[in-house]
Amino acid sequence: MPLPLMPKATAVWLIEKTSLSFEQIADFVGMHPLEVQAIADGEVAQGIVGYDPVQNGQLTREEIARCEGSPDARLRLLESATPAPRSRGRGARYTPISKRNDRPDAIAFLLRNYPQLTEAQIGKLLGTTKDTIAKVRDRTHWNSANIKPRDPVILGLCSQSDLNAAVTAAGGNPAAPAGLGEDEDQEAV
Repeated sequence: MPLPLMPKATAVWLIEKTSLSFEQIADFVGMHPLEVQAIADGEVAQGIVGYDPVQNGQLTREEIARCEGSPDARLRLLESATPAPRSRGRGARYTPISKRNDRPDAIAFLLRNYPQLTEAQIGKLLGTTKDTIAKVRDRTHWNSANIKPRDPVILGLCSQSDLNAAVTAAGGNPAAPAGLGEDEDQEAV
């Protein structure tokens, strides 16, 4: 079951503003009933300001009233209309074998269209090494005759938001790639 944002602050608010039992509050915020009781006694979470789950769209007044009337009832968190953000972990990125041959094409695209990106930024974005980037730049890559610059977002090697963030961090305009539209053999995007 998903938990509300800031569970201790939510518990503080529910203790102060409702007549719910400790078990009901503990079940809703994912804490032990004794911890909720300690919050009510002022032993824990003394400096925490209550977080209103009704105002922030996690509960309704009707849901609280329903549970105040019945000690056996349990609070249910409202479903959020906004999707939960995906967090990408730090560290090495796995690229499937089928997409590994596309990396030099993506490197060539970034080198041509976003010259302000550093090798470290390109390496982090595509999960490749500085050595490979240097070989593609110098055209000494073993497959340099077959490398065609292709957009890494379309290839699925990075997301558009990651690319925009890297270009912005490098001091460029993510909306306008440097060489886009100048080359006739550039694939339509």
